[in-house]
Amino acid sequence: MADYTHIDLLVVDDDQEFRETVVKRLSRSGFRLQDAPTAEAALELAERRDFDVAVFDMQMPGMSGLDLLAAFKTKHPDCEVILLTGQGSIESAVEAMRMGAFDYLTKPFPLRDLEVRIEKAYDRHLLRKENQQLKTILARSAPGSTMIGKSVAMQELQRLIQRAGPSEKAILIQGESGTGKELVARALHAASSRADRPMVVINCAALPEPLLESELFGHEKGAFTGAVAAKPGLFEVADGSTLFIDEIGEMPGSLQAKLLRVLEDGSLRRIGSLQERRVNVRILAATNRSMQDEVTAGNFREDLYYRINVMSLELPPLRSRTADIPLLVEHFLGKDWRIEPTALSALEQYAWPGNVRQLINAIERAKIMADGRTIRANDLPTEVLHALPQIELPPSLDDIDDLSAIQRQKIVEVLKREKGNKSRAARMLGIDRRKLYRLLEKFTIETGETQLGRPPVEKHNGAASLAPSGGGEVPAVQASSNC
Repeated sequence: MADYTHIDLLVVDDDQEFRETVVKRLSRSGFRLQDAPTAEAALELAERRDFDVAVFDMQMPGMSGLDLLAAFKTKHPDCEVILLTGQGSIESAVEAMRMGAFDYLTKPFPLRDLEVRIEKAYDRHLLRKENQQLKTILARSAPGSTMIGKSVAMQELQRLIQRAGPSEKAILIQGESGTGKELVARALHAASSRADRPMVVINCAALPEPLLESELFGHEKGAFTGAVAAKPGLFEVADGSTLFIDEIGEMPGSLQAKLLRVLEDGSLRRIGSLQERRVNVRILAATNRSMQDEVTAGNFREDLYYRINVMSLELPPLRSRTADIPLLVEHFLGKDWRIEPTALSALEQYAWPGNVRQLINAIERAKIMADGRTIRANDLPTEVLHALPQIELPPSLDDIDDLSAIQRQKIVEVLKREKGNKSRAARMLGIDRRKLYRLLEKFTIETGETQLGRPPVEKHNGAASLAPSGGGEVPAVQASSNC
């Protein structure tokens, strides 16, 4: 026996005996059913409840079935209508099809035929709804990305996603800004039974309260200034799929109560409407706040917190999974790009307060600054370069006030780090190659001295033996990534 418990059905017929027979049979089949004896009563019901399919008798006192069809298609265009007609009203039935009716049946008919047509009408209702969902989602969607990482923390996160994804329960995703909470939500959706439908996304921090309410719950025409047409909310758009609510900790208290009701029984009302609508939506929520602290402070409803936090996933910050940085860099650099070891070392040692989002921005900046398709240290942002370990001067130079000796040592250390490559050393020092050659000559720096493993420069009378005793003042030399 087919399951019709998900279909909201309206039956309108002035013949009480016939109507009661139909209602009894269809209710026994499982339809969520309402009935009305007149067109006027049907319109009142439709103001309070949303219907998927409606069955209208053609001939009724007062407003006819055709008049009711016209009114329904204006106010409730997503409802599919089946008309019941007598033998002498075939022409009217054809006119009804032209006006948007799904089908018609001529009395008398087997009730099983009516069930079959209702089922087909519901299939078209779903198809129409899914097409509208896809249009809305495609208009809002941004290109996605991929979760990358082989660290222990990321492996554990992937394991939890595979376990929690198939569940229908709400999940709270917590983590610092830029850690990839939306990517986790998309992975959870992809692992769910709803993966064949697109996930819908909204960010609570991006919209003021009135617009946020309209986006989530929809509005009717004329509900407020600027509401020139009725608009479904994202809960309706996401019906049968997943709604990801980002930065849920920013949601105003007045909307928290409405969200709680949707989570409790799947019902909502658009702004400016008394009509109750039903949705079947899985909620994934994300925040960079401590929601327990928000509850304690009275900023977030405790009952809603427990509704959205059936299970919690905590995303690790990038600084706690530095082993993933080379993989992330390789992915975001793309094909035909390489990065020098010194630059990669700087990326690995930086704390990344903005997490993966900041890393992506740093890489994009470096690609703009790079000569050729190789990322070098001085192509990176200044704050990242500061993460490189400071060069430790030999103990013999600790007490030397001679700036020239310190400059000499800096040049030697950079040449060692760049394995004697003078072009790269000059770039790291923020000078051109010709200037570097002049400094090498001035400080009498020999090639062998810049090789790794070279013993430190000997000291005579408190000064480096190869340091010049005088000479003109030399500008301070430092790595720079400024344009």
